[in-house]
Amino acid sequence: MYYVRGQSVQIDGNADLTLQYAIIERSRSSFRVFQTVRRQSSDMLIRALDIVISLLALIFFAPVLVMVGLMVKAQDGGSVFYGQTRVGLGGRDFTCFKFRSMLTDSEVRLKNLLATDAAARAEWIRDHKLKNDPRITGFGRFIRKTSLDEFPQLWNVLKGDMSLVGPRPIVQDEICKYGRTFVRYASVKPGITGLWQVSGRNNVSYHRRVAMDRLFCRRRNVALYLYILIATVPSILAQRGSY
Repeated sequence: MYYVRGQSVQIDGNADLTLQYAIIERSRSSFRVFQTVRRQSSDMLIRALDIVISLLALIFFAPVLVMVGLMVKAQDGGSVFYGQTRVGLGGRDFTCFKFRSMLTDSEVRLKNLLATDAAARAEWIRDHKLKNDPRITGFGRFIRKTSLDEFPQLWNVLKGDMSLVGPRPIVQDEICKYGRTFVRYASVKPGITGLWQVSGRNNVSYHRRVAMDRLFCRRRNVALYLYILIATVPSILAQRGSY
């Protein structure tokens, strides 16, 4: 009796070795085909859920989103949306959209801050984020705390750049932090929410964040997708690690 990836294969001890090898390889091939079909079916169902839930969310929250957009515009007259290049499926770049929560000259301010503040520079290198970011507007802090700034990413989901659930979309400078595990990260679409977001968000170290992304990519299925979606609601309400 041989066991091939969880499947038992009965082989006569007197059988020709070539035949034995052929039987084992055929069993392995059948298992791989089964795994591929199962993964494709799961991907199709997840994509269908992405589209349906995103459309319903945009319709249901439309009045709130219009109000947020007007408030963002009113605070300084700048653009309502902010688009940043992020890394997606297959390592390809895409534009990730958010409601703008920063000052219009945020890039210049960040460059000057990192050049003059050693503590901020160290925090940025470690987390690629600043807890007390001086670029964020007053209203921007509110929409970040409530995750309202993320809603324009529903458009990214409908376009197919993102999924509702997946690893956090990263920028090119963060690829090096993933090392060899970047290949696994790039095997799925990044998500609006994910294991990191429902596990403490910015209270989680970058190392653990990478480990969570790797775990999700390896175990991604419909059940995990639905669990994270449901867990996102209390996580947003509690505002754990949101800043």
